Amino acid sequence: MNWRQRWLEEKKELFTFLPADKINLHDKILAKSFLKLLPPSITPNQISIFRLLTTPLVFWLTYKESYILGIAAFLLLAFSDALDGSLARTQNKITKFGMLFDPLADKILVGSMVLILVFRFLNPWLGIIIIGIEIIFVISALVYKHKFKKVKMANLWGKIKMVLQVVAIFLILLGLLLNYPVLLTIASGLFGLVIGFALVSLFTHGL
Repeated sequence: MNWRQRWLEEKKELFTFLPADKINLHDKILAKSFLKLLPPSITPNQISIFRLLTTPLVFWLTYKESYILGIAAFLLLAFSDALDGSLARTQNKITKFGMLFDPLADKILVGSMVLILVFRFLNPWLGIIIIGIEIIFVISALVYKHKFKKVKMANLWGKIKMVLQVVAIFLILLGLLLNYPVLLTIASGLFGLVIGFALVSLFTHGL
């Protein structure tokens, strides 16, 4: 037995499939459409890992101001977040590893785009607050996991926050591509809402 097999055996609890408590409408829609295109061997965790590994590509495309490719790549990775969640819930493939790793992959994707877009084209303090809140989310999840040996599922406010972040980043990229500054102004307002929903999520979900 090599080190990987030993590690998987020791952490078996993290990768045990769990049933879904609730299946949402968008989960059913995706299950009837895009999820049918995925090979049966694909797992939600593999999609999350793919998102993490390809985030540097989106960052690089944005840094090089290849906004058309950057928008396409960013939307693909953002959509993969919906895919892995729906796949996990509709096929009862939820794992504690995924509950931890999936939001971490999301935060790295969003955080990298905030670093390169918000700090450069919007108010840097807005970027500092957003990244600061995301760090608090990560620390909160790790403390809860260590202290209570449990992993929290994302709540409604956190999901709304993620959607608003994706829309805001898309608007910035589109505004830069079309040279349409008003989209950047709208994105800045959306990030203000992101901060509000993030705080609600933190205090209703527990620090």
